[in-house]
Amino acid sequence: MTVKKQYDTKLKEILAELQLTWVLDNHEYELAEAARKNRTAQDLLQRLLEGELDARHARAVKRRINDAKLKGVRTLDAFDFSWPSKINRDQVRHLFTLSFMRQTANVVLIGGVGLGKTHLAAALAREACLKRLPVLFTSAIDIVNHLAEARSHNSLAAAIRRYTRPKLMIIDELGYLPLDKVGAELLFQVFCARYETASTVITTNRAYKEWAKTFANDATITSAVLDRITHHCETVIIEGKSYRMKDRIDS
Repeated sequence: MTVKKQYDTKLKEILAELQLTWVLDNHEYELAEAARKNRTAQDLLQRLLEGELDARHARAVKRRINDAKLKGVRTLDAFDFSWPSKINRDQVRHLFTLSFMRQTANVVLIGGVGLGKTHLAAALAREACLKRLPVLFTSAIDIVNHLAEARSHNSLAAAIRRYTRPKLMIIDELGYLPLDKVGAELLFQVFCARYETASTVITTNRAYKEWAKTFANDATITSAVLDRITHHCETVIIEGKSYRMKDRIDS
């Protein structure tokens, strides 16, 4: 084996041991480019380290998106602000600075079906993932079903911890299906566990005054939920016709 071959082999072993995977895959090209363009050793080192950092950032973002259970790619740019008859554009755009998360505040998106509530919530989740923050996107019914099963197996406390870990949690479709007394109590425990410790985004088709219908018509639980959710909260009201009916309306 030539000296150069030994050097290349040893270098690759070191890069692999240090888990510098981008540098391992790209150092030969970067070395050749540095020689061709007369780059300094400092410039070469910076390019290699920046490439590794960018690759790690991309992998971390991908992991966050996978962990968040996001399906598809929803972005603020893809949201059609011209369709709802009522929506506060400035308020929505400001939410995407994620400043509400720094204050552990919540966001509630209220509106009828087909107005983009889930789109905006998923886009907020994606924005938090891009900042490499732990996120979870789920529905109110899925939470209740998961916790009910956990309670039947005497593992409720551990199950609730799953919903306290994310810095941002999206609870989609609250109110689309009414909860029984047990379901209302289980979801209330999640709200209690996250209160003033992490931010929650909720999409719902019900105004606050109608939330009792969601929580088994239990005035005590409803009042307690509203107290915790709205204490530090941005409420976004969206009104208009369903976007999914747009093509029928235009035809």
